[in-house]
Amino acid sequence: MNLELLHRILYLGPLPAKEFSMIPLLVYYGFWIILHAIFSHKSWMKGMFALAISAGTLFSSVGLLFPSVLLVLLIQHYCEVYLYIQLSRIQQVLITIVSGIVSVIAIAVLHHMFFDLGDIFVFNPQSPLIFTKFYFWAFFAVVVTIYSSVYQKIGMRNAFLGIVSLFFYYKTSGLFFLLLIFSTITDYWIGLRLDKTYAPVKRKALVGLSIFLNLTTLIYFKYAYFFTDAFNQIFHTDYRIINWLAYWSNGYLGTHFDIDEILLPVGVSFFTFQTISYSVDVYRRLIKPVRSISDFAFYVAYFPQLVAGPIVRANEFVPQIYEKYQVTRYEFGLAVFWILNGLLKKMVIGDYMAVNFIDRVFDYPENYTGFGVLMALFTYSLQVYADFSGYTDIAIGVSLLMGFRLPVNFNSPYKARNVGEFWKRWHMSLSTWLKDYLYIPLGGNRKSSIGTWIWSLVIILFVILISGTNWWKIALVFVGFSFVAFILGIVVPSFRSGMITNINLMITMVIGGLWHGASWNFVIWGALNGAALVIYKGWKKISPYEKSNHWLVVGWKVFFTFTFISFTRLFFRAGDIKNTGDGMELASRMWNQLMTNWSWDASLKIVENHWGVFVMFIIGMVIHWLPVNIKTKYRTAFIHAHPAVQITSVVFTVFLIYQFITSDLQAFIYFQF
Repeated sequence: MNLELLHRILYLGPLPAKEFSMIPLLVYYGFWIILHAIFSHKSWMKGMFALAISAGTLFSSVGLLFPSVLLVLLIQHYCEVYLYIQLSRIQQVLITIVSGIVSVIAIAVLHHMFFDLGDIFVFNPQSPLIFTKFYFWAFFAVVVTIYSSVYQKIGMRNAFLGIVSLFFYYKTSGLFFLLLIFSTITDYWIGLRLDKTYAPVKRKALVGLSIFLNLTTLIYFKYAYFFTDAFNQIFHTDYRIINWLAYWSNGYLGTHFDIDEILLPVGVSFFTFQTISYSVDVYRRLIKPVRSISDFAFYVAYFPQLVAGPIVRANEFVPQIYEKYQVTRYEFGLAVFWILNGLLKKMVIGDYMAVNFIDRVFDYPENYTGFGVLMALFTYSLQVYADFSGYTDIAIGVSLLMGFRLPVNFNSPYKARNVGEFWKRWHMSLSTWLKDYLYIPLGGNRKSSIGTWIWSLVIILFVILISGTNWWKIALVFVGFSFVAFILGIVVPSFRSGMITNINLMITMVIGGLWHGASWNFVIWGALNGAALVIYKGWKKISPYEKSNHWLVVGWKVFFTFTFISFTRLFFRAGDIKNTGDGMELASRMWNQLMTNWSWDASLKIVENHWGVFVMFIIGMVIHWLPVNIKTKYRTAFIHAHPAVQITSVVFTVFLIYQFITSDLQAFIYFQF
């Protein structure tokens, strides 16, 4: 950034920050533009003018000055870095005038309608910093502006992004950012020790410590309700949840936190898995540990993907930390495309269907027929995809603007012809994580390991515990199943080998379900997907249509897979994080309506009352099922379009989103995990 540009935009002058009347404000602003034009013909006069009025600005209207500075710097950065265009003096003056006017209007509207500027740095649990709020984009604009001044200095760049990422997590989760710092420091130290330790026993102890600390953190915040409830039901006690962190904080620091509830830190499942993978990879000597604590904090806390993924592997991301900033014009256009694509998915498709239909059906299923419940499941499948993939699209785009490439997390999952293919297309960062750090270490599809039997016992005990007073019935079922499997394994050796690989698969999927939460709903959801994978493994060996590409066969396979996945969403959507039993009750009510209430007259009434939702569902699915080459064409067309076309597209997209925005913005679904 050049100082001359900075001087040129410091002409707003002293305006009391509270006097936001639009017409006087524009007249006042026009006065300063005229003065600026008079003095701008000589650089020394311009500099003196800028310095003189800067003093007044600092004591009055920083809120007006800053957006003007911000917009001009951003536009110049865009032109010079991405478009390789050096702006002429006339162009710079025009940009200054336009950006200043836009800034005045924006800051006035924001001041009156949205927030008090003094609340910017205060955590508000009712207003977390998420991609769908204006505050995030103001935050990101500030980040990019400062980033444009430090991006060429790698150490300063990484430290800066680490700090703003911690601030982002603070604005999203409050004091839980201290938990993130704890996880960062411990795994950073363990990584360094692993690199310097050669004794196998000590190395295993260190990686075990990392796994223990991360999983203990996850279990405490995510499964405390489950363990307490299970213990109370089995032993007929009446223990209650105590938030020990809040208790200690109140006692030693004089705070006033509620000790009767454990709040789940946003994104805890994501960053714990990410730090576990780092320690395991260092242990396996697949990567070298990160030497700088600021660089490691940047890797762990990187804000675009921190709270809802994708889960980033150290071997994919850490090398980028030390590379020079490089974003081509093509990549810039691609980043903008992914951001717009994600916002449209989330706010136009996902939120619209949720607010106007899906949430209503799940809240009061008795008010809808079996057809209504079925359509709620179908539309929810699209909603959860639009919501989750929309977040990752935005994360990928935001990250790419700063020169960092995140892995693709979704690949049109509802094009899958079977459940196995679906899990290769859905939440790919979690699927590959479970495969590399759980399924393969268990023995994969070749053999069993001691981990196979340990995890089997853990899951069995877990399921028995969540069964409450019926635990003995579940225990008898497991004992009977194990006895039959043992006998068949002795009589039929081929059954034994197949059973072992299927157990590894089931363990992986059930743990994937439990990763989302500790309740019967998530156990059933994971087990259903695991069972479907096991069944498909056998079916594909005998199916005469397995390799058929006839459009009818492909269409049936895609429809059947989508229907099955939508059915399992019944348990996922009714998931009960606190294991209160409400989730299973809701699933039962939904299932009862689905099986018994099929009044066609009432179903037609549902179509009539919610036709907009069904049209949106059809549009969303058609776009989703478009061939890859068509999607590539319109994505490439946007990337290579003239900047004016791109800007027009951005404006139109923002306008369209504004038309669909709800009074209460919907949180991203995966924030709860």
